[in-house]
Formats: sequence, C-alpha cells, structure tokens
Amino acid sequence: MSFLSLAALWFAVSLPVVVLFYLLKRKRKVRLVSSVLLWQRFLNESRANAPFQKLKRSMLLLLQLLLLALAVLALARPYFADYSLGGALQVLVIDASASMQATDVSPSRFAAAQASALQLVDGLQDSDKMVIVLAGARTLVVQSPTSEKAVLRRTIEGLQVSDAPTRLLEGLQLAETLVKDHASSEIHLLSDGAVSDLGEFADSEMKLVFHEIGQGSDNIGVASLDVRLNPDDRSSQVVFASVVNFSTNDYRFPVELWLDDRMLEARVVDLEKGGTASQVFVAQQPTNGVFTFRIEAEDQLAIDNEAYVVSLLPQPAEVLLYSAGNAFLERALHTSGTVNLQQTSDPTVAADEFDLVVLDGLIPQEWPEANLLAFNVVHTNWFAGWERADAPAVVDWKSAHPLLRFVGFDEVLISEAWSIATPFWAESLVESAQFPLIVAGEQEGLRRVWIGFDVLNSTWPLRVSFPIFVANAVQWLNPSMTSGHQLTTRIGETLRLSVDPNAESVTLERPGGQSEEWPITAGSSSLMFGDTAKQGVYRWGTGTNQVRFAVNLLDAAESDINSRATLNLAGGRLVEATESLRADLELWRWFALAAIVVLMGEWWYYHKRTA
Repeated sequence: MSFLSLAALWFAVSLPVVVLFYLLKRKRKVRLVSSVLLWQRFLNESRANAPFQKLKRSMLLLLQLLLLALAVLALARPYFADYSLGGALQVLVIDASASMQATDVSPSRFAAAQASALQLVDGLQDSDKMVIVLAGARTLVVQSPTSEKAVLRRTIEGLQVSDAPTRLLEGLQLAETLVKDHASSEIHLLSDGAVSDLGEFADSEMKLVFHEIGQGSDNIGVASLDVRLNPDDRSSQVVFASVVNFSTNDYRFPVELWLDDRMLEARVVDLEKGGTASQVFVAQQPTNGVFTFRIEAEDQLAIDNEAYVVSLLPQPAEVLLYSAGNAFLERALHTSGTVNLQQTSDPTVAADEFDLVVLDGLIPQEWPEANLLAFNVVHTNWFAGWERADAPAVVDWKSAHPLLRFVGFDEVLISEAWSIATPFWAESLVESAQFPLIVAGEQEGLRRVWIGFDVLNSTWPLRVSFPIFVANAVQWLNPSMTSGHQLTTRIGETLRLSVDPNAESVTLERPGGQSEEWPITAGSSSLMFGDTAKQGVYRWGTGTNQVRFAVNLLDAAESDINSRATLNLAGGRLVEATESLRADLELWRWFALAAIVVLMGEWWYYHKRTA
C-alpha cells in the first residue's frame, strides 16, 4: 500500500495528545455534601499530589485513538496499485468520432470513454505525466503533458464528441511522435475499434493498450444521397438514397423525403439484416432548395439517420466540341442532360463564351479558359512528359468518385494510350498496371477531366458505361451543376465558398441556429471554409444574399457500430482489447467511512456508560 499525501501522516502526532488527556487528573470542584461515604475513591484522587494518573483500560480511549488513526489514514490517501502504469509519459487517445455517439452503453460510448479516461487519471503516480489527444473531425492535442490530475479531469470532462468519421490513424501517429523520445511510455486508446485504416500504423516497439468501448451493433444508416435531373422530365429531379442495415435483426421502418420544410413523400421499407435498400424518389422542384432524406428508426446511433443535399435548378450548359468526328461522343453529349452543343474541327474557333469545352484528339490554338473534358490529348500545362504505350489493361477504378458513379470498366479493351505521371492537381480515377488512364481535378479554379486514349480505338463506346460517364462528366463540369455539388460535402472536408468582393464581412449560421460574423479581406471573391465538424445545413452570405450548404456523414464504415475487440496493424500485428482495469485504487473513502462508524460507536458507548 502506498500514499498519495505522505505529509498528512504528520497528523499522527495527535494520537499521543489524546492519551495525554487520559493521563491527566481531573480538576475537582469543592461541594458540600452530607456524607463522603460514596465518594471515597474520588476523594483519594483529589488528595494525590501528582498531576498524572496511571493509565487505565478504557474503551473510550481505544475508540478515540482508532477514530483519529482512521482520519489520519484518510488524509494520507492510501491506495493499492492493481495495475501500475509505470511510465514517465502516458498518452490517452480518445476516439471522438460519430460512432462514439452510439447509446448501446449508457448514456453513450463517448461518455463511457470519458469515465475510463478519468479512471486512468486517478491511477497516475506522482512522477507520471499524461497527454490527452482527441481524435475527432481533426486530431488535436487537447492537453499538453502534465501530472496535475485536476487539470486532466477538467480537460476530459470538457471534451465533446464530433459527427465526423473515425480518424484513429492520425491520432495514433501523433501519439507515436509524442512518446518516441521517452524510454518508458504507453499509449492508451479508448475507442470502439470501428476503424479500417490502421494497416499503415506499424510501430511494433511502441506499447499500445486498447480499451474497447461499446458492445452493440443495432444500427441502420444512410450510406449515400444524390440528386440528378430527371432525364424523362426536365422539370423534376430524381433523388437517390441508400440505406444499410448493420444490425443482426430485420428492420421495418418509415423513410421520408423533404424539400426544405415540406415533406414530399413517405414510405415504409423492409430491410433484412446485413442488407442494403436503394430508394429512388421523383420530385418536382420549383426553386433551389435542400432535400432531406430521413429514417424514422429506433436504433443505437441517430447521427446517420438523416442526410441532406443542396439541389440547384440546372442551367443549360453551352458546350463546344473540338472533334474531327465521333458519333459515339456526340450522341453521349446530346443525351447527357441540358446541353447546347456546338461542334467544330477548326482549331482557331475561340471557346471564350462556352461553359464546357470537349477536346477529342484536337487542341485549339488558344488553350480554353473553361472547364475541360479532354480525350486523347496531352499538353505541357498538365503533364511534364508523356509517351505512347500499347494495349494497357484496366486494373482498377474508383467507383466512389462522382465521375464514375454507375460506371464500370469490365471487358473494356484499349489499343494504346498515353503514359503519364499523375499531376499534382489531379486524382487518378482509372488505372492500368503502370500509369493512370483517366485523371480529374481542379487547376487554377477550373475543373479538368483527362482520358488518355482514343475511345474509337477501344471497346468502351460499345459499353453502357460510356454514355453514363459522359453524363457524369457533363454534370461534374457544368458550372451551374458544379456549384450545387460544391455546396454538399462530407464532415471534415473543406469547401470553397464565393463571397461578395465588396463585402467587409459574412455571416455564418450553423446547424442549430448559432450565428457568427467573419471578417473578410477586401476584394476576396472566395473563402475556404473547413470548420465542417457538425452535420446539418449551414447558411453563408451577406444580408439577404444567403447561400446554403450541406454537411453529411454518409459513411457506411462509421454506421457499422459493431465494436471490435482486436486492432489489425501493419505486418499482421494484432492488439487485443484489455478489460477495464482498475488502475491505482484509492482507499481514503473507506477509511473516512470507517472513521464515521467508529465516531458513532464511541458516541453510543459513552452515552450507554453514563446512562
């Protein structure tokens, strides 16, 4: 047994003081009585000259000494160390992702993680220090190294869970940098383990203690939400939503589609365990608005039961096609949506007045200052170098990107393609074994989509995925549609928002109604906004010129709240979850309780003896 407050043991000097009181003789008062027969013993004591008397056996003395000893022990704060942290530095990584809002443990997983963190703080030895890292929408060191338990408790109690997906990899990598210079250190991870990206974390020398939080899996969630122009009726929109059931039970629940404050449709969905239900709604949209898709289900995670998408009425796109002739591409462009198409093979034709320029093997004399869809062309503004490659095989593509939604490349054969390195401004969407075949990105404020082969020298135009890809590209590159997609993002991502160059400040209204005013630099036409840690609809602008944008979770991995007892790290390393261990158990409360019991016993015995 050890003591947290050894200085309190100085109060033990009061024990002999109590004994001294019992050694002192009582000072008697003189009273006249009729007879001293019954007072002989006390009379003899009063005649003695010594100030002290022989210590007699006294139950009251024993009880009072015991009471005082228990009080001193309580003040010294004794504890037993069932599990000693034993390190100079402890790093607590607390998972604050959306899945930690699950209510399978009361009141929530995050509250349970806070309680476990406080228990670890109670177990700190005097020489230990602790750092607290919060892994939420962003990974933050919320408390620098300290051994002050009161400070650590206040920090932990003040933490807030976020609506963001899990980012434990960033949290562990940050924790690794904090402990690498400390010979004796540990990282304690408090999480439900619902993470799939720890395969890149490979430090086998570091001691990682995993505390599993959570025990349920009863949840269904919205996995995707999108809105498209109805190809059969240009006056309406088609809303696509998908719902996934991660529980072990079948579910029957209502779903609703809202446009702003008006409910458009409600229906009942039957979804078996582990299944996915795709929902399609056709909705009339008279003005720009926000579609809300909502699940009415009593599951264990509420944050993923809603999703939002900003829908702007489409404006016709003025498209210029530079091509020597490509019937497949022309037909795909005509059927891709609201498009006013003009075709030319003359490279001198200017493209200044067009929203979107399509290059099909031809390069104009003046490089267009517009969004570009380029087939089988290369340019020094985009790539540092290139060469031809024969018969590249498609090995992978990113189906989650908006350009590749409902697009597959199975059985697509290509005779030859340009071999390039992915430029810094672009993302590789379709890849061969050696180089990218399709890249897309934003360069100098303009969007670019590049296809590195001639579609007429491939089997792609014969597949249904080709016109779907062209329609996706037109929608992604159309400035009017692009602005709508830019106004819907996921939690934790950054948006570029347009501002009035003449305005001195803008107003931001967050979900829930909290408003704040932001100053802006004079002449700025756009502003990067990255504080998207909360799901919902935001308002942005000046005066009556307000723009709404939506922030969603839409993460199937986060909706799968089944807690994991094992973390899979790189190199096949497994970290098993430890049971909830009582760190250093303080006993002062029990000593204080025992002192109260002894005090009551002493009071009872005294009154019984003198009754």
